[in-house]
Amino acid sequence: MSELKKVTVQILNAFTENDKGGNPAGVVLDADTLSHEDKLEIAQKVGLSETAFISESETADYKLDFYTPTKQIAHCGHATIAAFSYLKQLGLLKGNSSSKETKDGNRKIEIQGDLAFMEQLAPSYVNPSEKEEEILKSLGLTKEDLLPNAPIQVVNTGNSFLLIPVKDVKTLEDITPHFDAIENISEAYDLIGYYVFTTDAAAHEIDVTTRMFAPRYGILEEAATGMAAGPLASYLFDVLQLKQTNFKIQQGKYMSPPSSSTLEVQLHVENEHITGLMAGGKGVVANQIEVSLTKQ
Repeated sequence: MSELKKVTVQILNAFTENDKGGNPAGVVLDADTLSHEDKLEIAQKVGLSETAFISESETADYKLDFYTPTKQIAHCGHATIAAFSYLKQLGLLKGNSSSKETKDGNRKIEIQGDLAFMEQLAPSYVNPSEKEEEILKSLGLTKEDLLPNAPIQVVNTGNSFLLIPVKDVKTLEDITPHFDAIENISEAYDLIGYYVFTTDAAAHEIDVTTRMFAPRYGILEEAATGMAAGPLASYLFDVLQLKQTNFKIQQGKYMSPPSSSTLEVQLHVENEHITGLMAGGKGVVANQIEVSLTKQ
């Protein structure tokens, strides 16, 4: 006979802009007894792009497992910010420094006021110029739509994203994504997705405005992508030579419906080289749901 096990899932909007918008993620506390199958079922029933499961760790303050509705992934930026914002609000963090254990190693966490920041690695770059025409076609763009003297690049600070610099906000807004083509190119370069951006006047105190497409992971467009913010800030510093160590990134403004988000990146630079970075923002509790698991 089956018995129903109920799991409480907190829904937090991460990377909110003035406490509004942001990208929702599920957060489950005390997930030690949940199996891989349980976590996948919960993520499917929650129905958000990612859900974070928090359990005890022997090597860090907390172990975090991240699930999309279809698979487990190594890292998730907005679910990390959601999780540690919630732990902070519950008073479960001992100070302003913490850490997470993931499938891909341990990462530092910092709390700065109301914001949570997560560590990412120094960037690596791959030039996908042999597929530039295909990449442009997959977004309904031409070479004239690109920012001059700004090459398309694959950048990785923990996950790989394809960074595509366009010349202005109107070009960004008018993109027509062809998701099958984006998924094929994402497979070819093992990408999470495309991060299309412009440095055209975005908003007061915002350095760059972006859109993110990740059909390979079942995400047509996402409101805030913490693991893409690090690659973008690195690109701005290394490729566009914007020699500042703090960047504010806006995302989600041109989604349908809009869900404007703000992501902040702090680069660690030594002798003009990025040695690492912290990417973060604010998480705001939006809702709580109960998910029932059927145990045979």
